[in-house]
Amino acid sequence: MAKKEDFNRDVPPPPGLTVTAIQKAIEYIEKGLADLVEIYLEQANVFSAIVGIYGVKALDATSVYEKNRHLDLAQQRFPDLRKKGSGPNPSPNLSLESKASKRAWAIQSHYDHSGWYIVWRYLVDPTMSLEANKPVIVWRVDVLFLIKEDWKYEGSSAGSEGGGRTHTFGLKFPAKRLKDKAVYHRKDVKLIGGKAVPRNGD
Repeated sequence: MAKKEDFNRDVPPPPGLTVTAIQKAIEYIEKGLADLVEIYLEQANVFSAIVGIYGVKALDATSVYEKNRHLDLAQQRFPDLRKKGSGPNPSPNLSLESKASKRAWAIQSHYDHSGWYIVWRYLVDPTMSLEANKPVIVWRVDVLFLIKEDWKYEGSSAGSEGGGRTHTFGLKFPAKRLKDKAVYHRKDVKLIGGKAVPRNGD
């Protein structure tokens, strides 16, 4: 369970987004993904997308942010969520994108839009050494406002011969930009060599 003492209420949130909503979203993600670990073992990048989708579903149910009802916008464009009452084209300050990563600092996007971003940092723990019956753990949640200039273009490695990935945008200086942006950080998880691992009881 996401403990209240693991939340940092000094991190500025998007307008109207509460710690309680984020806490409930964490619990929803962890519970909902417990039976989907096989997907992670087969295709980790697909699993990250699913974590982000679950984050959208959770915040739609627990917060003043709602899924973009325009399917084209929700699936292919920005934002994933908008503050209720903000209209079909919300300002960046009322837009919220849900991302997920097993990496400690990276944020990648297919677009370089300005707006609020919430990043669910997760680890897969098949041995359930952190919590019984929880093979998926959200160990940190970053919340920050980004502008177009915070992004750098990362070209496509796909070509006529096949293979590679489509182009993306990555966050410039991610460790620096994300410093002090963790609204939630489990104290029983630490970083070793950039990887999140359970802290051994110390």
